[in-house]
Amino acid sequence: MKTIDKPVKSGVWQRRLISGLSWFIALQLFILAPMKFYPGGILGWPSYPEKFVRWGYPAWFSYIIGGAEILAAVLLVLPRRRFLGAVLLVLILTGAVATHIINHDTLSDSIAAPTILILAGVVALTNWPADWRDPLSLSRREPGSERSASQRVTFVERT
Repeated sequence: MKTIDKPVKSGVWQRRLISGLSWFIALQLFILAPMKFYPGGILGWPSYPEKFVRWGYPAWFSYIIGGAEILAAVLLVLPRRRFLGAVLLVLILTGAVATHIINHDTLSDSIAAPTILILAGVVALTNWPADWRDPLSLSRREPGSERSASQRVTFVERT
């Protein structure tokens, strides 16, 4: 019996859609997360350290959240680490949504967090690893090891 791996073409557009969504979220984080490091307000809005104090957190916590968001953005653009970035972002944004609900923030102040939370959840679920150690491993996979047995095509040689 001879086994030949046949490339699977189904799902190409789904992978591209999720990759584009990951890049969209990462780009937004690369643009907006550095604002958490800026001590002054931007365009008349209060600074993030001031907002964090108003929400009941210490001012330095905005730097931790900003750094974690930038880390999540970097992980989102790396295909093998995309799951980790999405999970990190889901954890951060769950806290953000809870904070906005507890503090009765206006819809304009709080609409971005639940929206990005849902998108990050979609990215996390679609990049769910088959083995939990895959996103944490530093070594490359062997060619063909990512295919399951159901995706392999078996041909019988007739002699």
